[in-house]
Amino acid sequence: MNLAKILSESAVVFGEKAAVLFSGRTYSFLDIDRSAAQYACLLKQKGIEKGDRVAILLPKGMEFLFIHLANLCIGAMTVPLNPAYTADEITYFLSDSGASLLVTEQELFAKIDMPIRKMKNLQTIFTNGKGQDSSPSLISGAGKIKAEDPRDYPAGGDDGAMICYTSGTTGRSKGAVITHRNLVSNMKALQETWGWTEADRLLHVLPLFHVHGLVVAMHGALHAGSTVVMHEKFDPVRTLKTLEQEKITLFMGVPTIYHRLLHHWETERPDLRAMRLFISGSAPLSDHLFMEFEEKTGFRILERYGMTEAQMITSNPLNPDRRAPGSVGYPLLGVSIKIFSPEGKAVKAGEVGEVWVKGDNVFKGYWNMPQKTAECFQEGWLQSGDLGYQDPEDDLRLYLVGRSKELIISGGYNIYPKEVESALEKHRAVNETAVFGLPDEDFGEKVCAAVVLKQENSSLDAEELAVFTRKYLTGYKCPKKLFFLKSLPRNAMGKIEKERLRKMFS
Repeated sequence: MNLAKILSESAVVFGEKAAVLFSGRTYSFLDIDRSAAQYACLLKQKGIEKGDRVAILLPKGMEFLFIHLANLCIGAMTVPLNPAYTADEITYFLSDSGASLLVTEQELFAKIDMPIRKMKNLQTIFTNGKGQDSSPSLISGAGKIKAEDPRDYPAGGDDGAMICYTSGTTGRSKGAVITHRNLVSNMKALQETWGWTEADRLLHVLPLFHVHGLVVAMHGALHAGSTVVMHEKFDPVRTLKTLEQEKITLFMGVPTIYHRLLHHWETERPDLRAMRLFISGSAPLSDHLFMEFEEKTGFRILERYGMTEAQMITSNPLNPDRRAPGSVGYPLLGVSIKIFSPEGKAVKAGEVGEVWVKGDNVFKGYWNMPQKTAECFQEGWLQSGDLGYQDPEDDLRLYLVGRSKELIISGGYNIYPKEVESALEKHRAVNETAVFGLPDEDFGEKVCAAVVLKQENSSLDAEELAVFTRKYLTGYKCPKKLFFLKSLPRNAMGKIEKERLRKMFS
């Protein structure tokens, strides 16, 4: 089971059909397949072999995709890196992964030139200009190479395909080893669940260095035969215009993206007759945003649930009538979930516990961290760290209530941040919130909330909002401290960084 081989077979099926439209050019499925094969040969010439790690530090573009596919072809592992990372972060990822090769641009390389000089086994090649040894750039070099035919795909299903580093918001960032089997099983499950076909046109505004943009969106489209209209970055007005102009049928985003689309909706009002599916993931979708989006656009966002270590785990149904606000749906094909207590005992449906996951989607382990790997598995189940419950009256539909590490214990009571956030966001003046705990001498922890208002000059004050929450929450769950902010701190994929909030207000 090799992902590159499967995608190459799809390329033969879809041939000269448009696969990706990017920066004024159209790339067919065969164009992409040929480019991947050429880059694979070039990487081999650089001495890259099965099992080697190849780090990609590039802006969003076709070179990123070609190199990633080339790595899959020769059995190397892609280490995708965010260009916004600091020099210290990039140096850590390169060192920890033991990367043999870094593919980057000269402008991005400048900030890490000195720190990585000590890495004697690391080669660097550029996609623009001249290489370190004044050799031609990667692009010009690849274009002159004739791809091997027949091709050799040395990696099997249980071999690593990628090392994806976790966000590291709760400590040292860990490299999750994702196998070919993980990627293929999830790709096929999503294609079936979302009814993904060659007739679809996907608007791609997500970064390629993240699982959402590269694994979920791009792998899925290449396998299904869909056409991808790819933007360099997300721009809400351009996105809304493109939805109409390109007759887009599929769109994937994070909640922040949907917030910004709604901000411009009234002025743009795109014709969405071609559209069939808006999908959200990578961060929780609030009930308020789900309902506001439906009210303004007529579409119910399909929320799904995943994590780096298990790719996609659950999805709401394709039938919009069966999507529910606050729910992440049902397990994907081939995925099993159970809810367990802190003592490791299965809880009854309707009771909150930690979500455990099992299936071909679950990762191999953390790179060079056997102890951390062992800690996150229990009897073959991956402990997700997410708290949730299954609705006994709705086919065990899954609802998430927060991270186990974000659970607030005040006066001996367990308080789930999402429940408090949902109550706060019922107020018409509130745009979004983030609830977290801070130390308290009497109760151990107190409930605190960072609040972003829809209008900065709103007259809403902390006392009024606190009183409002009492209509929906028991007293001990109501926020004891409210902090009004212009925006919430987020990571690259729009996930709220609550640890930063704790540090800001502790």
